[in-house]
Amino acid sequence: MNITEAMTLIQEGQLDERFIQLYGKKQLSIQKERYTSAIIKFAQLFPQKRDIRIFSTPGRTEVSGNHTDHQNGRVLAGSVDLDIIAVVAKDEGRVTLVSDNYAMSPIELDDLKVKEEEKFTSMSLIRGVASKLVASGHPIDGFCGFATSRVLRGSGISSSAAFEVLMATIFNHLYLDGAISPVDIAIIAQYSENVYFGKPCGLLDQMTCSVGGFVYIDFENPQKPVVESLTFDLSKHDLQLVLVDTGGSHANLSDEYGKMVYEMKEVAQHFGQAVLRDVDPKDFYDELKALRKALSDRCLLRAIHFFNENERVLELRKALLKDDIESFHKLIQASGDSSFKYLQNVFTTLDITKQPLALALALSQEVLEGKGSSRVHGGGLAGTIQAFVPLDKRREYIKKLESVFGSGKCHQLSIRPVGSVAII
Repeated sequence: MNITEAMTLIQEGQLDERFIQLYGKKQLSIQKERYTSAIIKFAQLFPQKRDIRIFSTPGRTEVSGNHTDHQNGRVLAGSVDLDIIAVVAKDEGRVTLVSDNYAMSPIELDDLKVKEEEKFTSMSLIRGVASKLVASGHPIDGFCGFATSRVLRGSGISSSAAFEVLMATIFNHLYLDGAISPVDIAIIAQYSENVYFGKPCGLLDQMTCSVGGFVYIDFENPQKPVVESLTFDLSKHDLQLVLVDTGGSHANLSDEYGKMVYEMKEVAQHFGQAVLRDVDPKDFYDELKALRKALSDRCLLRAIHFFNENERVLELRKALLKDDIESFHKLIQASGDSSFKYLQNVFTTLDITKQPLALALALSQEVLEGKGSSRVHGGGLAGTIQAFVPLDKRREYIKKLESVFGSGKCHQLSIRPVGSVAII
């Protein structure tokens, strides 16, 4: 579709239904302006290109299953109404991307080796996605484009996962007619983050961004995860999902995240297994004395978190299917308590004097007074907490938390019903 036709679709309201599905009615005019501005920016950057495609990939919220995915565990998660959009056109031999006025060096598709100097950069994610697609026998070529993001960096809603899923989605639709499934898109994206970006993450983030909606996922077989869409309407229960940005940075924390993975796997290896999902909890508790001689207490506490959290996800799934909001809140709170006490990802030991996540959780409990629920969000250690706030406490909650962490630090989110998609 050429640029003029795309602009006309937006201006004449032919994409209104799609925008409302993704962002809600209140966001319609804002999103029409956002997409129009993105097309104009693309035209300025690449005036020789006239035929375009437009894509959108959401961030995600983890509801329960904190750090269970990398042990082939179970999770509950949902895509949110904050996304990355990209306006792109086909190109030959390279990917040239400008993201919110930041121009990356072109990625030459005839050189897809891992580059150490690109670790922890967006360029590594593009190269990694392209490499996995080529290695899997998919005939792809390049593109040029402009991307703009509302997925808050460092917020725990997975800006890196959204970006790499977006890249895979673009290749998929430009050159493969959308033949790759959302599940396989997520697996490709995870490979890019693990091998090229350098972060040993599980599959939760990428799967939720790709599949979308409110989902239960069982990663017992990570190459063929069980994905179940759940219908759960927060508004029916007068609840608002709020993410509180405490101002902490994820910079320089990759090693700390990696330790959560490695320490759980150390316990699994004691039993001759690769991941904790394959360890019988009874065997673990029977072996605790021997385990303490071989491993740190923190390894054991993190394993206890996994065993309990993996079962808790099942209970939370049952609560959602029964529309049991009371059990939902109790289980969310229990999940958060386990992350705090056993997984220990509410603050980093690199500087124990700074504990903004713990402070935000304490303030949440004070305001909520046993109603609603709150917990650390995403990978933890820094960034955000998540709260399910009753509407009659929403104003008080936001006022209290922003009085401490700053104006605009509370983000009211909705669950987006679909994952990574082609808009045009």
